Amino acid sequence: MSVVWLAAPDQAETVAELLVAFRDHLGHSSPSDASFLDSVKRLIGRPDTEFWLAALVRDAPATGVCQLRFRHSVWTATEDCWLEDLFVCSEARRRGVARALVQRALERARERGCRRIELDTTEDNLGAIALYESVGFSTTSKGGTRSLYLGARLDR
Repeated sequence: MSVVWLAAPDQAETVAELLVAFRDHLGHSSPSDASFLDSVKRLIGRPDTEFWLAALVRDAPATGVCQLRFRHSVWTATEDCWLEDLFVCSEARRRGVARALVQRALERARERGCRRIELDTTEDNLGAIALYESVGFSTTSKGGTRSLYLGARLDR
């Protein structure tokens, strides 16, 4: 059974290392390692952001990370939760770490009074989609039609 815990500020380096591994897994070269660490240090103590770590067993090094972001919604008059990042190291995949992190994210969102939790993933990430659907996520959570996530890059 995987163990999940809220990352403390003194675990910022561990969180950043896992996010760098996520970046590398995705085949990206930026942001830099230092940028990840600076961002985690900036966010880790804020009330609107939480980083959750997971390991295969108690007292083992973290092999997974999940970032949750919270914001107030005028549509629900409560906080919304955004599951921004979820990553598990290759050696710990298919061993329940990701599921434990997602289930903790759902519990945490409920504890904070959120009425919804949302995320995005690519449509070819079939393993992630299967995991998310198995715990209740849906492309039609906002109503009868499929919800789409849209974005735009802003040049400086």
